[in-house]
Amino acid sequence: VQLQASGGGLVQPGGSLRLSCTASGDISSINGMAWYRQAPGKQREFVASILRRLDRKYRSDVRGRFTISRDNAKNTVYLQMNSLEPEDTAVYYCSAGTLYDSNAYYPNEYWGQGTQVTVSS
Repeated sequence: VQLQASGGGLVQPGGSLRLSCTASGDISSINGMAWYRQAPGKQREFVASILRRLDRKYRSDVRGRFTISRDNAKNTVYLQMNSLEPEDTAVYYCSAGTLYDSNAYYPNEYWGQGTQVTVSS
């Protein structure tokens, strides 16, 4: 499975960005897809995930500002980010996994390349 992420960039505080991540290869086994992020000097952290049946999970400080969605026909997951804050600045990574238990919400078997999101005035 290969994951290709896109959509990062520079945006002012309060602005919006939409990230996309398309899966290719042997995708029939994929259940959970997610976004993680890593800020300079910090560990990679979970942002949001969505399962094939469209159940979603968010980290608390992005809930209400970020929306994760998925188009199973296009094998693509999206992260709509609104009301961006400087603290959201990070490299964002998409991931995918094949699990169907509680760990399905934190897929980490496959990773895409990161896309930089910078929130600054």
